[in-house]
Amino acid sequence: MLVNPANAWATEAALREIREAASALRLQIALLKASTSPEIEAAFATLGRDRADALLVAPDSFFAGRPVQFVTLAAHHRIPAAYTQREFVEAGGLMSYGTDIPDMYRQVGVYTSQILKGVKPADLPVAQSTKFEFVINLQTARALGIEVPSSIQLLADEVIE
Repeated sequence: MLVNPANAWATEAALREIREAASALRLQIALLKASTSPEIEAAFATLGRDRADALLVAPDSFFAGRPVQFVTLAAHHRIPAAYTQREFVEAGGLMSYGTDIPDMYRQVGVYTSQILKGVKPADLPVAQSTKFEFVINLQTARALGIEVPSSIQLLADEVIE
């Protein structure tokens, strides 16, 4: 798992979840940290050298602005990688599972509308994204020698050929 140590809140939340999931699935995780482009490159070099089975990129705004760098490095080192934003998969990444961003913006619009109509922000309920999307890039899977079963493809919200 790759995290950005400069984003402590997101890193802690992601680590809590991944540790629970890894324990339940009896998987071993290795933690890599990067907060600069050269550190991202070094992390991928480590993954390639250690022959990692896969990579999960934690959600982070710094990472979100670098889908091409991530996808290029994952392809170069032949590492199956999962992301939290579909933009990575559209750029050639293997798969993503994360918040449906347009739906999140719609929720922001609803809140903004209510505030403009006079509702006090403190009176609005706390909202959290409830719509998530799973996207798979089959071309990338083939390039990595991964066969994605039909049952998994049927679970995806979008399959990129």
